[in-house]
Amino acid sequence: MNTLRKLYCRTFQTVLKISIPFLPYRKPRVVGSVKALPELIQKKKCTNVLIITDTSILKLGLTKRLEKALTQHDIPYTIYDGTVVNPTTANVETAAALYLEKGCDAIIGFGGGSSMDCAKGVGIRIAKPKKPLSKMKGILKVHTRLPLLIAVPTTAGTGSETTLAAVITDAVTRHKYSINDFPLIPRYAVLDPKVTVSLPKEITSTTGMDALTHAVEAYIGRSTTRGTKKDALLAVRLIFENIDTAYNEGTDIAARRNMLHASFYAGCAFTKSYVGYVHAVAHSLGGEYNIPHGLANAVLLPFVLEAYGESIHKKLYHLALAADLVEKGTPYDEAARIFIDAVKDMKKRFGIGDTIKEIQKEDIPKLARYADKEANPLYPVPVLMDAGELEQFYHAVSAQ
Repeated sequence: MNTLRKLYCRTFQTVLKISIPFLPYRKPRVVGSVKALPELIQKKKCTNVLIITDTSILKLGLTKRLEKALTQHDIPYTIYDGTVVNPTTANVETAAALYLEKGCDAIIGFGGGSSMDCAKGVGIRIAKPKKPLSKMKGILKVHTRLPLLIAVPTTAGTGSETTLAAVITDAVTRHKYSINDFPLIPRYAVLDPKVTVSLPKEITSTTGMDALTHAVEAYIGRSTTRGTKKDALLAVRLIFENIDTAYNEGTDIAARRNMLHASFYAGCAFTKSYVGYVHAVAHSLGGEYNIPHGLANAVLLPFVLEAYGESIHKKLYHLALAADLVEKGTPYDEAARIFIDAVKDMKKRFGIGDTIKEIQKEDIPKLARYADKEANPLYPVPVLMDAGELEQFYHAVSAQ
């Protein structure tokens, strides 16, 4: 990246960091069970709920406890289960039309990050019906209160239940973009481990590593605060302590609960401190090839950490301490190597490879431009890279 653009990016990021204490960040209120939602909904004087989820969640029966609780309290509800892995503008428009048709006044995003992003998109369309989603990509373009928005994560990874972002894919162009504004932060986050116990191993591992990526990128970036550092370190500790148990013993409620809380803390960390090039590259892959976001993050994470080099060694030392991988006083470069190797070992244990076979060589320049546009100047990464430099990551994980 040329010097002038670097100066612009760092100035933008510095101004944003200085602004953090003055911006209306908030954490969602945590609810421990879906059974508590009917009273909460009634307290908010809402009378009709749209549940946004996907077909696999519905088939697994994960919404049944929520449906039963709503029925017992005479709260009408409608289910939209058409959300796809990377939710599209078409998903949002269909669900928003259903919201209006059924006379709903509250939204529950029930599922992984895709369902919660779709739910946020619906909230935006209801709040701003005359403005298409594409006109609100970027930051601070919504600035309108959404209907009551409740997030019920069924995966411990995306952190979408905490964030001010909705990631949407254009149904026509397949371009994936992020909408970021404070009204998108859900009012309530339901961290109910019982809705995660039947998750397949593959989803448990990739979403868990998604949470790890959130925590790591938030911590190594240049816009950390005392609070986001604390949240990121706690998330890393909880993930290293619990992810293998959740993967191997899926019905372990304690491990599932701890992973949900890890995802929540990681989400709180990156909501303020942002992510980095792992996410920018992963988003471009998700938009172009429909690659699950957690999988893309897991594959890419060690490659990007190695590329940052010694600029992050001290921070990786602190992450390695939090993960109980090293002792105090370990040289920074050694601790960094141990941490990155631990991430690689985690991938191997979960059967996550180092390549993404869908990548086409001829697409790489276009994908790198998408990543560059998303990340710069917003993401306060340790080392700035332009589109040409970002191409290295697509080549590194390409199977061709």
